[in-house]
Amino acid sequence: MPRVKQQALSLGSGKVGLVCRACGCQHFRVVYVKHRPDGVVLRRRECRHCGKRTLTRETQVGGLSINRSA
Repeated sequence: MPRVKQQALSLGSGKVGLVCRACGCQHFRVVYVKHRPDGVVLRRRECRHCGKRTLTRETQVGGLSINRSA
């Protein structure tokens, strides 16, 4: 499955940000956080509606935080 940048994802319905691929919900809870030595933060997130889990990878680029879904 290809990796999708979640930096400024805008869908036709006007939703911006991380969206659950299973149900379309935008509400997540963080289950697990891991800080890697290279400055990358991994977060395991769980959809509050359907329980589907996803991993996001966050990196610091020029003072801005960029989120990527794995």
